[in-house]
Amino acid sequence: MSDSRQFQQFRKGSTVLLILSVLRDEPKYGYQIMREIEQRSDGYFSMTAALLYPTLHRLDKDGLIRSQWRQEEGKHRRKYYTITQDGREALLEHTREWRTFLDKLLVTIKPLPSLAEEK
Repeated sequence: MSDSRQFQQFRKGSTVLLILSVLRDEPKYGYQIMREIEQRSDGYFSMTAALLYPTLHRLDKDGLIRSQWRQEEGKHRRKYYTITQDGREALLEHTREWRTFLDKLLVTIKPLPSLAEEK
């Protein structure tokens, strides 16, 4: 597997954590979720609809989020997603797992010298 494909897999593996974290504070519709993830990560995580919506449907089916259609005056009807209590617990668990993973990864590879030190 090429390096870029490996990093794509890491990003894809963080999809649930990213979605739940964006929904933690308030309900959002799909496009808002994608933009919020992109904005928070300074563009590092850019999610496509092809990845987002199947994940939202799965999270809804699993009871981690709820969906509800809303019609706001002068706007299109949109499906909003809200995190549930089970979703909040899953967010906490996913966050713990990722922190442990990253901590262990960084300890294992040890601090790398800065590029200036390598020259």
